[in-house]
Amino acid sequence: MKVKDLMDRNFIKIYKDYSVKKTIELFKKKKRFAAPILDDNDKLYGWITTLELLGVKDLDDNICKYMRNKEEVIVVYEDDEAREVVLKFVKYKVVSIPVLNREERVVGMVRHCDIVRTLAQLYEIPVYKIFKSLQKYLGDITWEELMEASAIVTKKMTGEEITPEEYEKRIKNTTFGKAIWSCGGLEKFFIGLIEIGRVALARKVAKRRKT
Repeated sequence: MKVKDLMDRNFIKIYKDYSVKKTIELFKKKKRFAAPILDDNDKLYGWITTLELLGVKDLDDNICKYMRNKEEVIVVYEDDEAREVVLKFVKYKVVSIPVLNREERVVGMVRHCDIVRTLAQLYEIPVYKIFKSLQKYLGDITWEELMEASAIVTKKMTGEEITPEEYEKRIKNTTFGKAIWSCGGLEKFFIGLIEIGRVALARKVAKRRKT
């Protein structure tokens, strides 16, 4: 996933010749609290938030009088991996980040809520679909063989006795988010998934050697 898949393209554009009054009006209209300040070519010129505008007396002042310089602004590029913007949110403790293209033009914004929304969507992915993707990746492993391996790994990792049919029914009724919680975390979920793939392949090789 790339940053462009997360970003909001309908962001507020504040140009460097705007007044404080016009900027405040746009913030109120769009219900936003931060925006990039752009030059005539839509390149980043600065950054402004409602905090900088608190207490401003002359609303006819040019917005650039109160902006943060572009050198102070944390940015990402639209073709960066999505994890890059997540790491910058954590590191710099900001709530929104402007997105640039490789011509340095501002093309979007990523906010905390965009990340949360995307994570929420990922958490609702059925586990069944993840296993279907795993089967496709493993090649000539059948679905029945994958479910058999899943039952074996479940017993190995948790001690639970479960049939392949019961396991299939379980994953059809479970989302990614629920699976993470029941496994004890994201790392354990993927360790289990990798182990299932390894066991399925090992059993397939063993069968071939016997024939």
